[in-house]
Amino acid sequence: MLNYLWLTSLVIVLDQAFKWLMVSWLSLYETFAVTPYFNLTMAHNRGAAFSFLAHADGWQRWFFIGLASVVSIALLIWLKKLKPHAKLEAVSIAMILGGALGNVIDRFYYGYVIDFLDVYYGTYHWPAFNIADSAIVIGAALLVIDSFRSKTEYL
Repeated sequence: MLNYLWLTSLVIVLDQAFKWLMVSWLSLYETFAVTPYFNLTMAHNRGAAFSFLAHADGWQRWFFIGLASVVSIALLIWLKKLKPHAKLEAVSIAMILGGALGNVIDRFYYGYVIDFLDVYYGTYHWPAFNIADSAIVIGAALLVIDSFRSKTEYL
């Protein structure tokens, strides 16, 4: 099932291309309104999801690189061991892997993850995120959906 790594590569390329575009266009904390509920806003996240550990002394950079690297290796092994009929599971894992590696590239190169998608309602803003984060969430959601599917049809 390693032939699904094209999807991992696509996620990484799209993530890095849009991050490069945003860095070239917006300054830190600069915002461009797109719709009444969506902005492009440049942010740097030194932590993990929802800025967890963002204010630590810097050790978190290497911790998150190491953690994401170990998880990525596990996902790669999982993907390799899938049976040919497990297509949705392969797509899910490939997307999660692409998202994880997209953010690892940022952490390694910049020391933080570049976020720029800002969804909000009124004064409430969801934490800024990026394409890699979106791929991880979509991949995880597809994995959950796949877990509810009947596996007896494959036996």
